[in-house]
Amino acid sequence: MASLVDLVALSLLPVWRWRAVADALREGRAPSDILAAQCAESAGRAPATARDRFDPGALRSEAADAISRGVEAGLDTVQWSDPAYPPWLAAIVDPPPVLWVRGNRGALDRPAVAIVGSRAGSPYALAVAERLASDLAAQGIVVVSGLARGVDSAAHRGALLAGGLTVAVMGCGADRVYPGEHRTLAGEIAARGAVLSELAPGTPPRGVFFPRRNRIISGLSRAIVVVEAGAKSGSLITARCALEQGRDVLAVPGSILTDRNRGGHALLRDGAKIVESADDILEELGLGGPAGDKPSRGGAPGGASPDSDPVLASLLCGEPCGLDVVASRSGLPVPRLLPRLLELELRGLIRRAGGGRFIRVDTSC
Repeated sequence: MASLVDLVALSLLPVWRWRAVADALREGRAPSDILAAQCAESAGRAPATARDRFDPGALRSEAADAISRGVEAGLDTVQWSDPAYPPWLAAIVDPPPVLWVRGNRGALDRPAVAIVGSRAGSPYALAVAERLASDLAAQGIVVVSGLARGVDSAAHRGALLAGGLTVAVMGCGADRVYPGEHRTLAGEIAARGAVLSELAPGTPPRGVFFPRRNRIISGLSRAIVVVEAGAKSGSLITARCALEQGRDVLAVPGSILTDRNRGGHALLRDGAKIVESADDILEELGLGGPAGDKPSRGGAPGGASPDSDPVLASLLCGEPCGLDVVASRSGLPVPRLLPRLLELELRGLIRRAGGGRFIRVDTSC
């Protein structure tokens, strides 16, 4: 419990401190030590920046209150140190120390694709988003979006109609619903997938939170599909986050007779892959081949010995290794490394150790 209180307290620090917090967590430092260091550093600031001063006792008290509210609301927590913390999200530069989850946190443990677009989506955009989400969910892909009006909600509904999993990332506490008209939809999402937030329970929606949550939408996902986006659409923020995180960005073409999809067409001109069906997305992710082409569980890829596989060879038996270490040893960049690690985990050759770290557990050790 003490560690959870410290992690929640770290999440209450201003956003400009989150990257330093993430770097310290990756180094293996205790959350209590990081909190003390952040507060000590803030205490040495000049009076002109007194707003950046923090007291660890006050932050811990606020964190304890947040945890109590979360328990009352039936929320689960996924801590940075938890093996269930999504490794794709752990790989971004400023991952949340704690995720607050309503629903099935197992939905965070599967390959995911984000579908985003205009809040005032055209009938065409809504139909496309629902169809893409339904087809992806039917293939076992988790659909991630932001529960906003328009394309986001159509994507969530499409996944649910297919009986699949979907995750809604909120710009408020996970115990709240915004917009309010999506309360029923949020309940349906939580019943099968998950509603989550990095914000403490009880936090109301604010404009500043929504651009921040976009990095989580892309961070959870292997690819981001923009269905319809104007020239200044918030969906382009998600696409920019995705590019910075090394994720694939795809876009659906729209009519050239309106301004509704100028942002989407700009992405296509800049090299985003065109999407006409879910098969285009699966192909981009390397998941579009026939079932017979998928490797069997057990053994290294392609039948090679474990030591001949650069990713397995970079992991020492019983030694938790972070993504940066594995990337350095294997020579693979993180965006290419993450799908390989997921593949090896599904084969039972490695397991998660929390904090975005992995351990080799195959029988050759």
